[in-house]
Amino acid sequence: MNTRKLTLGFSTCPNDTFIFDAMVNGKIDTEGLEFEVFMGDVEELNKRAFSGESHITKISFNAFTRLSGTYILLDSGAALGENCGPLIIARQDFPLEELKNKKTAIPGINTTANLLMSFAFPEVKDKRDMLFSEIENAVLTGEVDAGLIIHESRFTYSSKGLVKLADVGEIWEAATGTPTPLGGIIAKRDLGREMLLKINRVLRRSVEFAFANPKSGLDYIRSHAQEMSEEVMYKHIGLYVNDYTLSLGEKGRESVLKLFETAHKLGFSENSEGDLFLIK
Repeated sequence: MNTRKLTLGFSTCPNDTFIFDAMVNGKIDTEGLEFEVFMGDVEELNKRAFSGESHITKISFNAFTRLSGTYILLDSGAALGENCGPLIIARQDFPLEELKNKKTAIPGINTTANLLMSFAFPEVKDKRDMLFSEIENAVLTGEVDAGLIIHESRFTYSSKGLVKLADVGEIWEAATGTPTPLGGIIAKRDLGREMLLKINRVLRRSVEFAFANPKSGLDYIRSHAQEMSEEVMYKHIGLYVNDYTLSLGEKGRESVLKLFETAHKLGFSENSEGDLFLIK
């Protein structure tokens, strides 16, 4: 079988290492594909995608609204769901109408979290761009008045004495009737449809293996999860890896389309280019 090496970017977060473990560590048939892996924070992955550095990469759906001419969305690997949206937190509770007057930390301009907050609270303008893992501390120290948190921070903020003001995913779901779209896996269109379908098959196989063998990748997941406990790692995986990760399906595609419409209305992007989805 002919081999082909492709550059692959994903984050160190447990949901990503969980789904990619089998395909990058030789636990499934990759149909001759080999992967040169780059791991980074989601905003770093977004920026690398804008410079075209990866054949395949995890991406914030917000960033994808400006990359759809170059990349196409794979059917497997996406992070969507119910009750999993980014949270706005603070040191103490205050009325949401006051948020427009507060300094709010966000985990990156290109993140879907930022777009979802703009959808829910368009009047909030004083945003401070930070690494997602630094936001809780910035709120605690008073560097900012509020923070928009993602990933495992939603499992740790309350133990640090912080309070939730809003879940912007809940606001999205109530307004649109679709799951909260967070991120997906995109691949370069110029790889050609046959190669793109192969990549999607391998990725789906990797997700299926992870579901069937949830502890198989424990060492790999833990090695990139810093000091996260095993309990938090698997809570994280349980929140963001679900049926939409196997296949977007009709509901998942509807959610992504609504996000693209929202991004255009809010001035985050121009009209999208080409078909967004590899599989319809």
